[in-house]
Amino acid sequence: MKLFFALLWLLHWLPLSVIGAISRALGHLLYYAAISRRRVGLNNLARCFPAMKEAERKRLLKRHFGHMAQLLLEYGVCWWASPERIKRLVRIHHLERLTELRAAGEDVIIFYPHFVGFELAALRLNLEMPLVSVYSHQKNQAMDKMIYAGRNRFDNAFIVSRQESLRAIIKAMRADHAPFLYLPDQDFGRRDSIFVPFFGVQAATVPGLSRIAGLARARVVPVIPRRVAGGLEVDVYPAWDNFPSGDIEADTRRMNEFLEQRVLEMPEQYFWLHKRFKTRPEGEPPFYHK
Repeated sequence: MKLFFALLWLLHWLPLSVIGAISRALGHLLYYAAISRRRVGLNNLARCFPAMKEAERKRLLKRHFGHMAQLLLEYGVCWWASPERIKRLVRIHHLERLTELRAAGEDVIIFYPHFVGFELAALRLNLEMPLVSVYSHQKNQAMDKMIYAGRNRFDNAFIVSRQESLRAIIKAMRADHAPFLYLPDQDFGRRDSIFVPFFGVQAATVPGLSRIAGLARARVVPVIPRRVAGGLEVDVYPAWDNFPSGDIEADTRRMNEFLEQRVLEMPEQYFWLHKRFKTRPEGEPPFYHK
């Protein structure tokens, strides 16, 4: 791992456009080398975009592998780039939609789906305000230590372990009206999930956005990072009205429908290598095979 970290440190001095070019070449290789992940990605795309021609789905996934490679190589920028450089690389649109809520004493949950720019964009947001986030420890201890330290490098983050209770999250939010950066758009298993459509496919989805918003009396503000030439753009959307509505299933459907629209805007930048449909309704056969 020391050699890998040294490589990331060297790469972080390069312009992001050069890192992007290296990532596209690496992603092309990974598309052919990572056979099991390629199968997962193509399976997901076939389920979500059945009308799309197979050749186009393959081209889309190749671009996605390039974006995922860049996410990995950008860790050096996240860990060692100066705050000034991060601000130049990541432009935030409508930041006032968050800062005005905080100034008014409102607690906020940031709905922050898994797009490829999420790591660098979160660090940029953290330069503007404290953030609460949930952290899952990595299997590799060296990588775990670096990621954890990187997310807290500005000493402006409240990092809660996934094993801690919801109470710990709400307590951290209320300490300084720090927004909670929440990523509930993956399959965490049958427990505590409900089935709602995602691109027309029943997907086990954690309804935590609605539940936490109700318990914390917090506003939900979607924030979406988008990789563009030379950096990232981060769109802060208006706070959702009538959320939670009192109908958890309707709220969770609303979350997925919003996410679908953002995915359609940049499909190659969404996380397609995750087994999003691994948990199936009772009696339905599995989607993924070894």
